Amino acid sequence: MKRFIVEVSARHVHLNKEAVEILFGKGYKLNIKKNLSQPQQYVCEEKVEVVGEKSSLKRVSVLGPEREDVQVEISKTDSRSLGIDAPVRESGDLDGSAGCVLVGPCGELKLEKGVIVAKRHIHMTPEDADEMGVKNGDVVFVDIPSRERSLIFKDVVVRVSKNYSLAMHIDTDEANSCLVSSDVKGEIVKV
Repeated sequence: MKRFIVEVSARHVHLNKEAVEILFGKGYKLNIKKNLSQPQQYVCEEKVEVVGEKSSLKRVSVLGPEREDVQVEISKTDSRSLGIDAPVRESGDLDGSAGCVLVGPCGELKLEKGVIVAKRHIHMTPEDADEMGVKNGDVVFVDIPSRERSLIFKDVVVRVSKNYSLAMHIDTDEANSCLVSSDVKGEIVKV
């Protein structure tokens, strides 16, 4: 079976055009700091504060490019610390999700929804999916080797698009559970 990189997706925010202007000023354009493994995705120079009922997270990275909806992705540990009941969801599944306040240098934005804990997933091309015998939307098991805490993740969503690059994404809580290093590779397993 083909192995793939496992990347840790730290807390971050996706903004739409309106949110960018509220938080950073009218006509503002996001600035690329570093490209990510997924094509046309990048970390921006800009940071925001995420405010919950109990606390806040300062200097949270903004990812680009702009999206249609504002989405805040945090870990379950962040969720508890902030006092936000963020559900585990696939990216873009925001109906009934939690809210928060975003604070930027030029303003604040109160979100009624949009805060989630991202469901672990694997990005892959159609060719990768064919090779691995899976299709978009499948839910699989992935073996994550580690010198001290190897484990098998269940409930990993397969996301297939010609615009993707092969990589699994887990959050910081999941990475800590198996002591993921920067060079770890996962593998879909039959259970």
